[in-house]
Amino acid sequence: MRNIIRRIPEFCFSHWLLRIPLAIVFLQQGFDKWPIDAETAEAWGLPFIVWAFVTLGEIGAGLGLLLSGIMVSKIDGTPIWDFWIQDLGDLLTRFCGIVICSIMTGVIWIGQPESFMDVVLYDNLHVLLWVGGLFFALRGSRT
Repeated sequence: MRNIIRRIPEFCFSHWLLRIPLAIVFLQQGFDKWPIDAETAEAWGLPFIVWAFVTLGEIGAGLGLLLSGIMVSKIDGTPIWDFWIQDLGDLLTRFCGIVICSIMTGVIWIGQPESFMDVVLYDNLHVLLWVGGLFFALRGSRT
């Protein structure tokens, strides 16, 4: 069994399979809130400053996930960039993951769920986005 498993090639670009859709969702949500206005913030029951941070955070996290993925890219196992750029890309990935988790926590709280189980069972999209952010916050850009 181990021989079979060892023969399976490693797909080092697999982080893009999670990185791209997560970035697209956050970019889409951020640009849907653009231009930032007080009326929309008020409709959601949020202060304008919070609404602005959420909008800019969604756009920034989406762009940051894509940029940080490029910063840690390798060709044939050889890094394209210097190691300090790769380290910066790793930190940017982690920061974007934290931003995603923070925004998704706020989104879940605004929904005022009755219990934790209601969130897990009925708020699947937000939980999935939160876990995706947590993955990048904890894992960084290690491939």
